[in-house]
Amino acid sequence: MRLELVKRPQQSKLYSALSPFIAFGLTLVAGAFLFAMLGKNPALGLYTYFVEPLTELWSLHELAVKAAPLILIAVGLSVCFVSNNWNIGAEGQFTIGAITGAALPLYFPDAQTIALLPAMLVCGALGGAVYAAIPALLKARFNTNEILTSLMLVYVAQLFLDWLVRGPWRDPAAMSFPQAPAFSSWATLPELFPMSGRANWGIVFALVAALVVWFMLSRTLKGFEIRVIGQSPRAGRFGGFSTARTIVFAFLVSGALAGLAGIAEVSGAIGRLQPQISPGYGFAAIIVAFLGRLNPLGIVAAGFVLALSYLGGEAAQIAVGVTDKTVRAFQGILLFFVLACDTLIHYQIRIVRRAPLSEPASLSTETAHGHG
Repeated sequence: MRLELVKRPQQSKLYSALSPFIAFGLTLVAGAFLFAMLGKNPALGLYTYFVEPLTELWSLHELAVKAAPLILIAVGLSVCFVSNNWNIGAEGQFTIGAITGAALPLYFPDAQTIALLPAMLVCGALGGAVYAAIPALLKARFNTNEILTSLMLVYVAQLFLDWLVRGPWRDPAAMSFPQAPAFSSWATLPELFPMSGRANWGIVFALVAALVVWFMLSRTLKGFEIRVIGQSPRAGRFGGFSTARTIVFAFLVSGALAGLAGIAEVSGAIGRLQPQISPGYGFAAIIVAFLGRLNPLGIVAAGFVLALSYLGGEAAQIAVGVTDKTVRAFQGILLFFVLACDTLIHYQIRIVRRAPLSEPASLSTETAHGHG
């Protein structure tokens, strides 16, 4: 006996639209059980996690700070996923973008001009795009599995960053702390409302990127090409579209937005390079992309939801006494329910029973001779 997934001939548009909300509701129920198993008050835990961060103005600023890299990276990933290319290495492209963008103020400390920050942002986006081009070209030229290559490059980027801030880029004034010198005011991403919180222009970049990519995917020939190649490469070839060019284009867009998120994070929220510049934004953005149904506009809402899990997780560690592992558990549970709901809405489970094995021919022959 085995289980098979069979595509439903007709899919409910209502349930398809409600799927993310159903998944989020199931996550709340599972989260309540999780808090109960940890010996914590489920009501207090969920309130601290999802409601308390929305009650103060400074918390809303922090929500925007955490949502910006998630939205930027997830919007780029949506281009890859729609084209049926699985970029799992956005965390590495985020890191390389931070490194290449930060190289300008570190190598040219006297370049205190208004052009410095835009140049840093461009270098960050280019660095992420070039790093994403590695798995793209390997797949387009040699049909290499992009999941493995992009994922392995994450660890290369993280180790490279660690070596830089402990070695050639370490701040002499930081004593033995592994960190690069702090950015000057010319190299720092400005805050949107300096008097009320830390929210910076990163969230503006994220919203603009979501609008541009949404328009590209839904209103342009290039977007049509990406969707056709993603759904049926054979049909795309009949239409004159190049699968190899689509692979490279999707990875370049994805890497550029991840790299932009990286340099915006270190020049805005952090202010310098250090060994840890991301709590896992590149991997969490995969959840954001699917929670937003690979629609850039839906990704904006999903990015704020997942950013809330980061912010609420920090509050819960203080108020409820849980560990940071609880945050990752919530994110994993959310992704599980998102994928499960989508799967059950679009497919039905069928039980297939195996037919009984027939007797071997030799054994049947011997039995017949014996009776004879």
